[in-house]
Amino acid sequence: MKLETQLQHPPSSLNDPYKASATPIYQSATFCQDSAQAQGPYDYSRSGNPTRTALEEQLAALTKGARAFAFSSGMAAITTVTRLLQSGDELLACQDLYGGSFRLFSRVLTRQGITVRFVDTTDCDAVADAISENTRMIWIETPSNPLQTITDIEALAELCQEHNIVFTVDNTFLSPYWQNPLLLGADVVVHSATKYLCGHSDTSAGVVAVRSEELAEEIGFFQNAEGNALAPMDAFLFLRGLKTLSVRLDRQQENALKLAELLNSHPEVECVYYPGLASHPGHDLHARQSRGFGAVLSVALGSKERASKLVESTRLFKICVSFGSTTSTISLPCTMSHASIPEAEQKKKGFPTDLVRLSVGIECVDDLWFDLSEALDALTEVEQNEPELLSLPSPAVAVETRLLAS
Repeated sequence: MKLETQLQHPPSSLNDPYKASATPIYQSATFCQDSAQAQGPYDYSRSGNPTRTALEEQLAALTKGARAFAFSSGMAAITTVTRLLQSGDELLACQDLYGGSFRLFSRVLTRQGITVRFVDTTDCDAVADAISENTRMIWIETPSNPLQTITDIEALAELCQEHNIVFTVDNTFLSPYWQNPLLLGADVVVHSATKYLCGHSDTSAGVVAVRSEELAEEIGFFQNAEGNALAPMDAFLFLRGLKTLSVRLDRQQENALKLAELLNSHPEVECVYYPGLASHPGHDLHARQSRGFGAVLSVALGSKERASKLVESTRLFKICVSFGSTTSTISLPCTMSHASIPEAEQKKKGFPTDLVRLSVGIECVDDLWFDLSEALDALTEVEQNEPELLSLPSPAVAVETRLLAS
């Protein structure tokens, strides 16, 4: 089956006697056994629940994994993957990544005796040079959050296989609809399912999908041992959201590409970060390893003050820290989703403080553009009236990230 059909007809091992067309919510903490010696397929919902089983079977099929696991949040999923590491091990992570991941890696893993180093994963040679005898995991986002840098998944997969390193890809930005890293050689894929997979800003969830049964046994053990699995009601909402994944994402990507093109030619916008633009440095690589470009884009406006003014001037684009919902949202990453990255570290990584991140929803794109263009026009009006407020110099950022302004 094609993915669009599979979303409507998920595989399921549930033996529901009533043949419900929607997966039932098994809202039970415990399950009775026939005897003290005969344990059935379920005994305690932390260890397993029929609703969650149905979801995890569907996720394994969509991600092309041996198995998949549903967690209470994206960070719970990410944390569980890091349990594969032990004291003395080293994690290499991409430089541009979600602030919550940075916080976990830099402030929690280091307390456990795990070394964490950040490297430009878009340069495979740089990654190869960074590998040490203690490197046990490489972690990437592609596209990265929020600068949308693109990493060659197949190239890094080969490198990891040569060195016996677990290769993990955070695929939240694209979902299995647009990209399947496990088919490209990744060992582990994680998703903050709160975003596109659930899709309606009403459920927090995370996913870990793995390529091998060996890794599946380890992830399953940690899920049960630490008790961070997804609850039955949330699993039901997750399953319901998945049914519309393809139609939602098709519309969101269509809108995002139109807005990216319009913003790219707007005089108030200094730079647009979106791999769907032919001018994006990673456009061709991304097109080879994925089936779509996503519905998140970032724009640089020249100063933090201008960026903040834009975020606070839109009406349809609501100010939210997350992304991926059917409704459009806008954020200032340096003070919101990536605020956990210290200012000095942001400067070191070339993280632009003038960056605005847009998550494009399914609204009429004409209305979305009217909202953005009005907010951009407001910048001009403020500059004319208060030039000292918004005509500050642009922040120093890596030269290559500004190539998109052409």
